Amino acid sequence: MKSFCVVGAGFSGAILARHLAERGYKVTVVDERPHIGGNCHTERDAETGVMVHKYGPHIFHTADERAWEYVQRFGKFQPYVNRVKAISKERVYTLPVNLLTINQFFGTTMGPKDARAFIESKADRSIQAPRSFEEQALSMIGPELYRAFFHGYTRKQWGLEPTELPASILKRLPLRFNYDDNYFNHPYQGMPEDGYTSIVQNILAVDGIDLRLGCSFESLEEQYDHVFYTGPIDRYFQFRLGRLGYRTLDFERFVDDGDHQARLLSTIAMKLCRLPVFPSISILHRGSRRNSLKQCASVNIVVSPVSRIFRIIPSAW
Repeated sequence: MKSFCVVGAGFSGAILARHLAERGYKVTVVDERPHIGGNCHTERDAETGVMVHKYGPHIFHTADERAWEYVQRFGKFQPYVNRVKAISKERVYTLPVNLLTINQFFGTTMGPKDARAFIESKADRSIQAPRSFEEQALSMIGPELYRAFFHGYTRKQWGLEPTELPASILKRLPLRFNYDDNYFNHPYQGMPEDGYTSIVQNILAVDGIDLRLGCSFESLEEQYDHVFYTGPIDRYFQFRLGRLGYRTLDFERFVDDGDHQARLLSTIAMKLCRLPVFPSISILHRGSRRNSLKQCASVNIVVSPVSRIFRIIPSAW
């Protein structure tokens, strides 16, 4: 019988391990961290009872019906749509840029056809083959929207000038000429009611899996027929080739009673154009206190809610 090792107890590692174990193979799953779930790890805040995304907010979204049906086998998902609000020059706008954003920003009441023509008139048509984030933005939306919503935030989030970033980063962001403010285009979106860690735990709950936490794969003495590695690629080489230029976030925690962001559930408010400033303020999950009538996770609105909030500060790895 072949034996396998899976390095990393996040979504990818857990699904790989279950797939092999269900076919009768013995699988060892190791993770250097003391918990499962990888970067999607969630846990209840001891003070407030709020379900917190330990490494930053994660929203499950996919266009693959098979993937959506698969994850729902291991936990209940609450319906969720990510609707982002941005602050620029002391005014609140909706993102991604859509018809409402355009009309709000320019003080107009255009319909889709007129708005499309208007934005095309703003775009820099001299840029035929954008080579940077900035060139891509100027060729798509023109200087006004770029300066208001992308230039400052991009510098703050990435720690680089937009002229130093590839055009591909902006290409993946939608530009809409309707009033759709759903951040993602995917038809299947949700938040796990009991958090992502519960989902991963249920995926791993099958005979044949030996889970070892706080354990590096270099420390293993057993021999395996195959090893699946799901961690950072520079870590795989023990950083002998240097570290990849990851961008990470630091979190400054504070707690506020009541509805801190006027029922904008898990919505990010971004101060885009002031540097340096605290970046996004994000309510990761809102839930009830432990002594309330209902223990609530994910995006449910509850009686007498408490918000656990983080100021998110970009920093180098």
